[in-house]
Amino acid sequence: MPQPDPVTRPSGGRSRTLVLGGARSGKSAYAESLVGEGPVRYLATAIPDPADTDFAARIAAHRARRPACWTVLDGADPATVLRDSHPGPTLVDDIGTWLTARLDTRAAWDAPRGTIAPDMDALVSAVAQYPGRLVLVTPEVGLGVIPATRSGRLFRDEIGTLNQRLAHVCDDVYFVVAGLPMRLK
Repeated sequence: MPQPDPVTRPSGGRSRTLVLGGARSGKSAYAESLVGEGPVRYLATAIPDPADTDFAARIAAHRARRPACWTVLDGADPATVLRDSHPGPTLVDDIGTWLTARLDTRAAWDAPRGTIAPDMDALVSAVAQYPGRLVLVTPEVGLGVIPATRSGRLFRDEIGTLNQRLAHVCDDVYFVVAGLPMRLK
């Protein structure tokens, strides 16, 4: 995985970075390279289903890649956790699984669009106000075909809107394709 450009990598203080990419693009590994190995707080937003062995294997691969010194909060809600600062960088992986959990929690898959707007507003506000180093990982799903199902279109539309809002409040934005990061902002 390419290392971040040392000229553009923040040296400390307040900085928010959004890392977008498709499935298996290398976005998580790149985001991890941005935070280093210090006292990182890692917000893992996935809520694993014990019956889903494929997803469990993906989570295990992420866990094996992380340094042991990182503090990991599993099933974390970044809109809540980011209210508290952390002495080192905070990494959120990923916004797509957080969004899915919010849609599940609010039973919003068949609800009118905008049902989870308060959750999205809270997340964008927490990111905008976060006082420290923050790196967010999120899926970019707008490059594919239009989903055939209502739930697929809902997710695509909501994550697209949320990604735009997060990109607006972040200082740096990267798009990762085939393991190669491209700086957008």
